[in-house]
Amino acid sequence: MDGAVESGKGRRLLDRATAGIPASLYPVTHVAELPARAADSVDWPGWVAAPVVEALTSSGVKAPWRHQAEASSLTREGRHVVISTGTASGKSLAYQLPVLSALVEDERATALYLSPTKALGADQLRAVSSLDIKKVRAASFDGDTPMEERDWVRAHANWVFTNPDMLHRGILSSHSRWSRFFRRLSFVVIDECHSYRGVFGSHVALLLRRLQRVAAYYGASPVFVLASATTADPAAFAAKLSGQECVPVTEDGSPRGSRTVALWEPPLLSELSGENGAPVRRSAGAEAARILAELVIEGARSLAFVRSRRGAELTALAARRILSEVDGALADSVAAYRSGYLPEERRALEAALLSGRLLGVATTNALELGVDIAGLDAVVLAGYPGTLASFWQQAGRAGRAGDAALVVFVARDDPLDTYLVHHPAAILDRPVEAAVLDPSNPYVLGPQLACAIAELPLTEPEVTAFGGDAARAVLADLVKEKIIRRRTSGWYWTSRDRPHADVGIRGSGGEQIAVVEADSGRMLGTVDPGSACYAVHPGAVYLHQGSSYVVDELDLDTGLALVHAEDPDWTTSPREIVDISVLRTEESQVHGGVTVNLGEVSVSSQVVGYLRRRLSGEVLDQTPLDLPEQSLHTRAVWYTISADLLCGIGGVDGFGGTDGGAGTGGHRAGTEVLEPVGTGGSRVGTEEFGGAPRTSAELDPARVPGALHAAEHAAIGLLPLFATCDRWDIGGVSTAWHEDTGEATVFVHDGHPGGAGFADRGFAAIVPWLAATREAIISCECPAGCPSCVQSPKCGNGNDPLDKAGAVTVLDTVLGALRQHGSQSGHLEV
Repeated sequence: MDGAVESGKGRRLLDRATAGIPASLYPVTHVAELPARAADSVDWPGWVAAPVVEALTSSGVKAPWRHQAEASSLTREGRHVVISTGTASGKSLAYQLPVLSALVEDERATALYLSPTKALGADQLRAVSSLDIKKVRAASFDGDTPMEERDWVRAHANWVFTNPDMLHRGILSSHSRWSRFFRRLSFVVIDECHSYRGVFGSHVALLLRRLQRVAAYYGASPVFVLASATTADPAAFAAKLSGQECVPVTEDGSPRGSRTVALWEPPLLSELSGENGAPVRRSAGAEAARILAELVIEGARSLAFVRSRRGAELTALAARRILSEVDGALADSVAAYRSGYLPEERRALEAALLSGRLLGVATTNALELGVDIAGLDAVVLAGYPGTLASFWQQAGRAGRAGDAALVVFVARDDPLDTYLVHHPAAILDRPVEAAVLDPSNPYVLGPQLACAIAELPLTEPEVTAFGGDAARAVLADLVKEKIIRRRTSGWYWTSRDRPHADVGIRGSGGEQIAVVEADSGRMLGTVDPGSACYAVHPGAVYLHQGSSYVVDELDLDTGLALVHAEDPDWTTSPREIVDISVLRTEESQVHGGVTVNLGEVSVSSQVVGYLRRRLSGEVLDQTPLDLPEQSLHTRAVWYTISADLLCGIGGVDGFGGTDGGAGTGGHRAGTEVLEPVGTGGSRVGTEEFGGAPRTSAELDPARVPGALHAAEHAAIGLLPLFATCDRWDIGGVSTAWHEDTGEATVFVHDGHPGGAGFADRGFAAIVPWLAATREAIISCECPAGCPSCVQSPKCGNGNDPLDKAGAVTVLDTVLGALRQHGSQSGHLEV
């Protein structure tokens, strides 16, 4: 197809989506045209078994793309491989070729496939089974596998499809029953490995080390092949996750149609106000529903990605309502798709979308991974999905058959989304972020080592694979607690009971809080004890498989949260007060009057109430709560500012000073003159000094708490741009004077015991992180602060005091000091 015609299709769909919007309210902040890419095909590698080539050719795969052949050949040679290419680039074929060939050539060989979700595993199993290759006995082994089938899988399957949860609880915990499988284990496939990050990723990294120990016990040394969305430094991440050095394959040889990418900021609503009278934007879900309806009217097959299951249902409902006013028949061409549906329901929706009978689908990230939806005309993202990897995974669903397509990113009322729609290069030109995990976290390492020792005694040489000195410290604690026993030959498990059932790999461990429906006694799920007061406090709205429940009672002593079914038209946001103490400073860099630190902290928090909000963002009321204080030992990054510097005494040399810092920051934020956006008393500007811009800052001491508070909120909102986390994974504290530092201090800490690597990433990227924070604040058009810039949905102080203009002054002061004095530190990473 001609490139101009392709580009025209995306523009035509965008024109339809914006039809009828007045010029004064035009929401599109940027449009980019991404060019098409031709396929780079190669011949089948000569080593691929003939039955495999025949089956794949019959299924429509005429020849592999270059990256598929490269990755599969490296795997065949026995090299550990990570293939990191875009959505719909055929990563599955890269591991299917060596695995299927090995199973055809040696009936006794076995392979293990791991996916982060059962749905993805089921789709991949279905794809392999549909090839119908003799000697390949592929089967699933997960929580849905009937008990009577599990014995057959253990005894006969040679390619087992499972997930980390079942590997942990059902396979490694009883590995002797899997001896046949482990003796000839040749390959371990880890699909969508970029999703293993934070605490969950740290658990999976140690789980994979346990897997290798058990395989070695039975005489096997499997080859690891990891498939990932595009991510920064995939080889380093894959090595940290798998414990093996991996060869990266990153050159994408798959074809791709041209795409028109539009960034969209919903307008402020004059008729509604949020907390403290702050303006509220039209919700991303409501905008997505309107865009989806317009695309359906145009006949475009479209997906709208929405952050929550409830949001997906409401977006589909709103789109149907709009369409029913145009043509009643069109309303039936829109549906919702999310986890919790029965398999047959999901397959029916997928088939309807592929056939064209269903034109519009509002979905959660359930359609981000694995499900083969091709040939879509448009994708709408209602809110940033958290990482660039996920953004491009979702955007890649558009034009999957090589056709031109439209991608619309609709910003939520959030600092990060605000920044992105006003700084398109942060999405379109920035390399994807590094996935973050920390296998040395003692709160993860402790339970994982206990499980490993319960499986097989741990010897001294094996300690290195689990973290060396960090593991030895944890082992010493386990010995003191008499959980394990130390002998000259190693460490041994002392109990008849296995620890696996008490170790949750998707959280931080500990006794889980059971969420139970009071009327029926049915257990809906579990919540980590550390987040129970936050997630299932009395009055909280709890979502389970798309259904809404309201919490009636939380009993932390018995580990029980009682709920009743209810579908309110409001959501809840807990409020907490936080105090923080510095336990240990690991790194400290002094930059004039600004000091940046990384270390361990103790965070005391207490949920003191919650807000009820309508889906529009309007605040209904605030309800107080009386819940116990909780303590968290974790990691934090924090910066301090001297009183003289903060209040503008003496001035601060600005971005690119005269002592060698010029140009090192890469972003001359100080050269832009800012008009005050809050109440009086703050002046931010520049003056030329010695050929370089010089920033002056004046901040009345009475405004310092609000300025620091606002800067903290915005920084929390922007950290996910540099670390693969959600703002709910991190927290913060700001104070005009902290007893441990003796100065004005802003802390941002990990929300998980022991940390998950997010604070470390913030410390490494402090300059671009705070520069982006500043830009997000000044990009927001509100007069004095709103949820798009400096308000936080979880602030225990009711977002008071907040000083938007003061936050810009604080960040200018900090960035000026860092860029003048930071040339010898590691903080200038962009």
